Amino acid sequence: MAQPRVGLIGATGETGGSILKGLIEDGGFDIIALARPESLSKRANVTLKDKGIQMRALDLEGPQEAIVAALKDIDILISAIAGSQQLAQIPLAKAAKVARIKRFVPCAFATPMPVGVHQSRDQKEEIFNLTKRLHLPYTIIDVGWWYQFSFPRLPSGKIDYVVGFPNETIPGDGNVPTALTDLRDVGKYVARVIKDERTLNKTAFVYNELWTQNKIHDLLEKLSGEKIPRKHTPAEEYERKVDAVIAELETNPKDPVLRFKKVYNQYCLSVGIRAENTPEYAQYLGYLDGKSLYPDVNFTSYENYMKEVVDGKAVGIYDEMRPLLFQALKEEH
Repeated sequence: MAQPRVGLIGATGETGGSILKGLIEDGGFDIIALARPESLSKRANVTLKDKGIQMRALDLEGPQEAIVAALKDIDILISAIAGSQQLAQIPLAKAAKVARIKRFVPCAFATPMPVGVHQSRDQKEEIFNLTKRLHLPYTIIDVGWWYQFSFPRLPSGKIDYVVGFPNETIPGDGNVPTALTDLRDVGKYVARVIKDERTLNKTAFVYNELWTQNKIHDLLEKLSGEKIPRKHTPAEEYERKVDAVIAELETNPKDPVLRFKKVYNQYCLSVGIRAENTPEYAQYLGYLDGKSLYPDVNFTSYENYMKEVVDGKAVGIYDEMRPLLFQALKEEH
């Protein structure tokens, strides 16, 4: 029996790279990486081709018939498109319907939350709803908050080399649990989910462990021997900042620092105050529970990951964006 053919958009990105690795390690898929025609010659895509990954051009701004042709003979289509390009999936979903894709996995791969609290999520929900209006077979996968974004800086600056979101403040009292997943484990879950008939036309929530910010600070202090200052920020302060940055964005809608501030404060409210990144809230929203579906997944523990961080052995993500993130949060605090 032929292996299902998976088309993956965003294979050279952080999320897409993890998904690609998970699919390869699973060994049960024929994989095609889809990229913009002008990107096929870029080093990252050439490297994939040299490793034996089939590459195929896909221009989401081109005519629908060309997009449909690019999706020919693909069974499962996974979109790990960049966060700023979510609405580019509108022509993708329409073409996937015409191409008779058997399972479309639109870009989610984040924390559960309702509509109306986060712009990026609202754009994703627009794609989810379009998929359902098209009667396109789908699976939506959320993975919680990444380990790589979960911890604060140390006073010494020792772990700045890998800090993703420099969490200078703790939302609320710091005792709200949040579901965390090592980015490196995302692909393992995706490989399991997309071949599981139980997840067809469903939304699944997969994650590694639950931690609070207070416990994360405690662990990092123990491993590093440093005392981390703890500043707690109430919900009202985050709400004030969100309103202020929305007003600023009306004048400078493309300012990357302003856009990050908005994302950061909205996530703090959702994850750290309202406890939306939890299995309980995910189940309330109707998600399938990943722990029940795949209790045998071998994932990296949070404590082991933090040991890597303190020992200088972790690998940074979004390195090109880190100066922007630090600038935005410096202005915030």
